[in-house]
Amino acid sequence: MKKTAKVDTTPPYWEDACKHLMKKDRVMKRLIPQFGDACLQTRGDAFVTLARSIVGQQISVKAAQTVWDRFALLSKKITAGNVLKLKVDDMRAAGLSVRKVEYLVDLALHFDNGAVHVQSWETMDDEIIIDELTAIRGIGRWTAEMFLIFHLMRPNVLPLDDVGLLKGISQSYFSGDVVSRSDAREVAAAWAPYCSVATWYIWRSLDPLPVNY
Repeated sequence: MKKTAKVDTTPPYWEDACKHLMKKDRVMKRLIPQFGDACLQTRGDAFVTLARSIVGQQISVKAAQTVWDRFALLSKKITAGNVLKLKVDDMRAAGLSVRKVEYLVDLALHFDNGAVHVQSWETMDDEIIIDELTAIRGIGRWTAEMFLIFHLMRPNVLPLDDVGLLKGISQSYFSGDVVSRSDAREVAAAWAPYCSVATWYIWRSLDPLPVNY
């Protein structure tokens, strides 16, 4: 079963992206072969993915999982409609702050009333999707970009607000010197149109275990 799931969630462009990056970039030529068949994976549906990102803000991964597990028990299935039926007191008792409860309700309202065009995302530009998502309370550009990479599996996202990306570029390209966003952009010029894939390998250079959002 697990093997089938992996095939289904592998981005169709991954192999071509790896060939392109290894040809264009000396660091990628060294990095990519180190991780074999490992690649970007997607999981869950759009609403659950974004709800998890809100629950996990500013707390450890372990704490976020604990709170999420408690929150998930409040409803048979986590959907926008079901979240809107939950009592605030019950959500607070699951370990959510007042602000996170407000964010989750706002997220649910955006999905429930059609303010986000989930069915059209496949054909929409990255920046338009980012604009839609960042209109939701509690979702900033970084979260929207993680959603583009990990959920929609867009191939050419460069999350310049990501600390890990800048740190990895510093270590792999600048011998550990601090890098600016413009330095990162210059490095990434060789990565296009597969910046998401290169970013994923830069993250792996810091932590070999893949992270899913």
